[in-house]
Amino acid sequence: MVRLTILGSGSSGNCAVISTERTTLLVDAGLSAKQICLRLEACGFSLDSLDGILLTHEHQDHTGGLEVLSRKRQVPLFCTALTQETLAGNLKFRQPPTWRLMSTGAAFEFQDLRIESFPVPHDAVDPVGFVIADEESRLGILSDVGYVTNLIKDRLRNADSLFIEANYDTQLLENDTKRPWSTKQRISSRHGHLSNEQAAELVRDVAHPGLSHVVLGHLSDDCNDPATASKYIRQALDAAGAVEAKVHCAERHKPTPTIEVVRRRVSSGVSFCVASSDATGQLALF
Repeated sequence: MVRLTILGSGSSGNCAVISTERTTLLVDAGLSAKQICLRLEACGFSLDSLDGILLTHEHQDHTGGLEVLSRKRQVPLFCTALTQETLAGNLKFRQPPTWRLMSTGAAFEFQDLRIESFPVPHDAVDPVGFVIADEESRLGILSDVGYVTNLIKDRLRNADSLFIEANYDTQLLENDTKRPWSTKQRISSRHGHLSNEQAAELVRDVAHPGLSHVVLGHLSDDCNDPATASKYIRQALDAAGAVEAKVHCAERHKPTPTIEVVRRRVSSGVSFCVASSDATGQLALF
């Protein structure tokens, strides 16, 4: 079974752990290497347990700890060719990392996982989202993204759990006095970030009664709040019939409790979680 642990998510840094019985991967490494190690240990992992790092894009809040971390632990870095080229030039690695280049839109097998990347609109060189699955569970990951494409909806539609961005509340961003107009325009542009309304619309379009969890990430510290973001997503889930799905907001400064990515089976109006495939083949992923 796939499990998701968010070590931290916000404009100051983003890092998550994907784990199974056989595999432990980071998704992004935007916290400092020290914080990544401390938070890994706090969640029952260790740097030595890492099998690789998946990178969504090259921005500092997703790669800030990567160079030091790669010195401490030589693991494969999975990213697209353009992201690798940009990071190799920007981070000045003291020793060459082990790069594993991905083709956007293609799936590959890694140990007991099947990992598929897909393109997303954001102001990075080649940003991607992920669908990560094993034989029992399917997780959709959508980090920084300016607007939701039909391809994004298609890739996330059958996920058992979702980790998606809900960066800002539209009204709070409009009323913000700290950011210049150009920054606000960048955030809300088609290559910026998702608002609560956009995240809710996506959830409403892809949710199903078997959806177990929606974890919201990258919440702005002053242009959003967990209660507001959760309210939007809760309404979207209820409208889509996913009334039993749970909503979580990832913490910025500490790990968020681990969730199990598992499909909620619906039978005769009663829903409950299953951790393995049943006779209907509902969890068949590959």
